Amino acid sequence: MMDSLYPKHIVHAPDPPNPSFIFTMDAKMGIVDMPSGRAAAAGRGRYNRGFAAARVLMKVTLIPVTPFQQNSSLLVCEATGRAAVVDPGGDLDIIQREVGRQNATVEKVLLTHGHIDHCAGAKTLADHYGVKIEGPHEDERFWIDQLPAQSARFGFPAAQAFVPDRWLQDGETVSFGNETLEVYHCPGHTPGHVVFFSRGHRLAIVGDVLFAGSIGRTDFPRGNHGDLIRAIREKLWPLGDDVTFVPGHGPTSTFGAERRTNPYVAHGASA
Repeated sequence: MMDSLYPKHIVHAPDPPNPSFIFTMDAKMGIVDMPSGRAAAAGRGRYNRGFAAARVLMKVTLIPVTPFQQNSSLLVCEATGRAAVVDPGGDLDIIQREVGRQNATVEKVLLTHGHIDHCAGAKTLADHYGVKIEGPHEDERFWIDQLPAQSARFGFPAAQAFVPDRWLQDGETVSFGNETLEVYHCPGHTPGHVVFFSRGHRLAIVGDVLFAGSIGRTDFPRGNHGDLIRAIREKLWPLGDDVTFVPGHGPTSTFGAERRTNPYVAHGASA
């Protein structure tokens, strides 16, 4: 949900420390496309030429949706053209248009948690493509059951409760095309929040667990600040400082940068 902790605007991604995936940024302020390892739009980042030729790529497109500018992610396995859509909270026409632009085949919908800006469009989008919804953890049923009330409270189009085709557990994996993502249960912002991690591409989709310079709110029902801090420090930091993460709102960052400078979870910060 929207809060002062959430950056309100998307900026271009930093140069990826491991160029085994490609960012395409669509912030409703112009698309930045790096289809072959270099910026296709002038002035939006510096990328090394030629890295893509010998690498297996996963294309990552950030599509800010809803008035909360939530980062829905389109993940495309470049080897197969098959894709997963993460957290389609709304503006499904924008998501579908980007899927078509990339000529991708959506294989499944993945959810990090049950807040309306992350999952309100999940059932409609899954039905549109005839695919399944995987995630979040079953402790998130509490929030998904409240989607009708959430939509009324925040002025969203009417959203109906649904049951995902698969609840996810810590330590499981999800897959699309040739890509496999590890699942980490990271409660605190919400009780059933999960994070998706590509070990091969050193990329994490963290939802509202962690932001560039901040962390998720924990003042919602069944939120827990201590659980959130533990999840970040005990589950995310061990994955490595080189991991680039896509947050639910705002710009990307790396675990290393946040471990050093994030005032809420940096080394030495009090829990």
